[in-house]
Amino acid sequence: MTVSEPTPVGDAGRERLRRWRLVLGGDAADGTGHGLSGRDAAMDGALTALYGNGEQPRQARDRSAGLGASAPSVARWLGDIRTYFPSSVVQVMQRDAIDRLGLSALLLEPEMLAAVEADVHLVGTLLSLNKAMPETTKETARAVVRKVVEDLEKRLATRTRAALTGALDRSARIARPRHHDIDWNRTIAANLKHYLPEYGTVVPERLVGYGRASRSVKKEVVLCVDQSGSMAASVVYASVFGAVLASMRSISTRLVVFDTAVADLTEELADPVDVLFGTRLGGGTDINRALAYCQSRISRPAETVVVLISDLYEGGIRNEMLKRVAAMKASGVQFVALLALSDEGAPAYDREHAAALAALGAPAFACTPELFPEVMAAAIEKRPLPVPDTM
Repeated sequence: MTVSEPTPVGDAGRERLRRWRLVLGGDAADGTGHGLSGRDAAMDGALTALYGNGEQPRQARDRSAGLGASAPSVARWLGDIRTYFPSSVVQVMQRDAIDRLGLSALLLEPEMLAAVEADVHLVGTLLSLNKAMPETTKETARAVVRKVVEDLEKRLATRTRAALTGALDRSARIARPRHHDIDWNRTIAANLKHYLPEYGTVVPERLVGYGRASRSVKKEVVLCVDQSGSMAASVVYASVFGAVLASMRSISTRLVVFDTAVADLTEELADPVDVLFGTRLGGGTDINRALAYCQSRISRPAETVVVLISDLYEGGIRNEMLKRVAAMKASGVQFVALLALSDEGAPAYDREHAAALAALGAPAFACTPELFPEVMAAAIEKRPLPVPDTM
């Protein structure tokens, strides 16, 4: 339908007019001639308070919006949108309110935090405000962050442990096992092409053995995470995954975050909330310095996976950064470069650096939380990474 079409009649027509009226915002030129009442009017009011009646300069939007800078009015608005819209829409509207109307400062008030719909982006905003947060707000902020972290762990932990346990098991299998170390099920499956029907048997030309726990080598994973402001969601997910990996006895996990300085948060991995409040979002970026620190902590390169999570906008020494990556790979380190670890896809990133890493055999790509376990499993098994087709 376009606004120039004849006005439809009947219930279906009224419903179409209602939807167009909500979409167009009620300006005199919206062309619908349809009025709103009751719940529809309240929904329209909540939308107008945030978005106004069309695209205007920011200053005009601020004046036309009905939220102002009053905590009580914002709290009422938050309650309204939670009443009238689903959770996914509420999260988008909250994010827009913070970006469009500059409401970040109100998140420093405990009653405001108690009213918001918590998600990864809200956690990122809270972390960026951490240094300015008064003591009266910090307890509430930690509760909000913990809720999001626990929800993410429930969503991601089981799949991650299953994928990595399988990868560790496969990487630990013995190529020439003793008799009591033979995995007969897998040995038979691997040799079915050597079945001799006249004898009713399989000739086991290749034996597959179990990796005995006493002989298995512990894998080391280093998560090196850019904590510049654009990487907020990636920092949240990396902290959760770091805690999950640290809970696995067969993996030694190190978490390093950086901007122009480097912070090793490995000791905090027992609680990802502590990790998150140990970060400081914003600032510059020195990838070379961070990789130098990670490289200095690698003792068994052939059993180590380094995961760099960064948009690759390097403020340090570019050539040195690339030399470090090349040196680590030459020593046997499995190097993974992720432009983002989030649901949003690839952010703006330095394409020249991404191409240089790809030339070194370390393709840089954006990774969703759902894909991350598969990426880690491939790195542990030293097989090609599942790079998305869109990259």
